Amino acid sequence: MFEVLWLRGVAITHNKYLKLAVIAGLVIIFDQITKAVIQNTVPLYHSITVIPGFFSITHIHNPGGAFGFMANKSSGLRNLLFLFISSLAICLIIYFYKKTPQKYSLLSACFALILGGALGNLIDRIRFGKVVDFLDFYIGSYHWPAFNVADSAITVGVGIYVILAIFNKMPE
Repeated sequence: MFEVLWLRGVAITHNKYLKLAVIAGLVIIFDQITKAVIQNTVPLYHSITVIPGFFSITHIHNPGGAFGFMANKSSGLRNLLFLFISSLAICLIIYFYKKTPQKYSLLSACFALILGGALGNLIDRIRFGKVVDFLDFYIGSYHWPAFNVADSAITVGVGIYVILAIFNKMPE
């Protein structure tokens, strides 16, 4: 369960939960910093073109879930539902992480990415009742829904999980 790493003569006790904390923590920090920068520098509903015809930084607030799911429902019901779902997802991720053998490093990394993303968006829901999104990809008039760093971490984590499942690299 524990292994000792030596870094410049200093013993560092390392376990798999340190990996979870570091990866999820970095996702949360990067997510919250980028959202704060957007909120302080780009007015709501304004856009800055980065790559014409393909990518812009667009400051929006998403009161719903993925792809604006339930965005038009009453805010009280929506917030309660998303806080419950986020909390349940976080508990499940921690449970699965705990059950993952340490030798499955990539699988544990995907759970850490998902956890960091879920916590990053949960922080927004608690603070603002909605999620700050700003990454806006499009081709011509076809837009992918705007998203943020937390959404990206969740997507990458789920993508790794799916690839591992497809290629049968999951623990038994």
